[in-house]
Amino acid sequence: MNRYLAGGIAAVTLLLAGTAPASAQTTLKVSSFLPPNNAWQKELEAWGEKLKEKSKGELTLEIFPAAQLGPPNRQYQLVTNGVADIAVILHSATPGRFPMTELAGQPLTFPSTGKTSEIMSRRLTELAPKYLAAEHPDTKILWMAVTPPLKLHTTKSDVTTVGDVNGLRVRYAGKVFQEILEAFGAAPLPIPPGETVDALSKGVADGAMFPYEATKSFNLGSVVKYSLEPGLASATFALVMNQSVFDGLSPDDQKIIEETTGPARAEAFGRRWDASEADGRQYMVDNNVKIETLSDEQIAPFKQAVEPIVKKAVDAVDAAGKPGGAFIAAYTK
Repeated sequence: MNRYLAGGIAAVTLLLAGTAPASAQTTLKVSSFLPPNNAWQKELEAWGEKLKEKSKGELTLEIFPAAQLGPPNRQYQLVTNGVADIAVILHSATPGRFPMTELAGQPLTFPSTGKTSEIMSRRLTELAPKYLAAEHPDTKILWMAVTPPLKLHTTKSDVTTVGDVNGLRVRYAGKVFQEILEAFGAAPLPIPPGETVDALSKGVADGAMFPYEATKSFNLGSVVKYSLEPGLASATFALVMNQSVFDGLSPDDQKIIEETTGPARAEAFGRRWDASEADGRQYMVDNNVKIETLSDEQIAPFKQAVEPIVKKAVDAVDAAGKPGGAFIAAYTK
């Protein structure tokens, strides 16, 4: 009997061991419309490794770059509809949807402490809970990001004055950049990023507005002959997460996400973007692109031309009952 009893106990023990629940593992699906060599992809991969490390393998990311899950203007909807758990949002891809946030991308509008992505991204993330959360309903803002100011890159014309821009056909992305180009007398063209090189090489467009980092991602150095700096305006991004998905995570996993995002992450990502920007500038130099660097005196007419754009945008947000003036004052402080 003892032999049979011992065997029964052993069998039950093995059965229980085999049916005991394993450690819960959560894989979050991340959507990005940007190419795999972009700074966003590198930062998402680095963040994914940190999540995996801190959760001991229980929390991981599955990243879908290059618009595999949807185009730029559908990234926010992918998250709110549950197609993706997390997505990289370019606010200017959906004009009018994020008016307060886009104030941070107004022409020649930067924090007084500097116009690097490191500084701008941290500042915007710090202000997000108070000013921007309402514009991102049903999502949790993990961090905001502001590009290094976009430069004007041209194929035939060497631009040093506002008059040099007049009549050029220039690729843009977003309403703000459209208004900037129109203020300079250019003809804005809404060309997708991946099609820009083809449009420039065929003469459909005379120029494009991109940060240096993106010129390398989209191979603009093969067709562009001139670049103008400093940049005139930035584009704002956000990494957002479906709020219900976040709420459904374990407290430990929520804490890990909180600890690895926010202003500190935005600042670190900004440094990565600034480094990529420097690398992109060198890429243009290596491709024999002539870079024109304007002095404060030379940039003054450009600033004068875009001042009405900034005022109009801030006034419109204020008129809608939102604190546009207060936000822009806090951002540029």
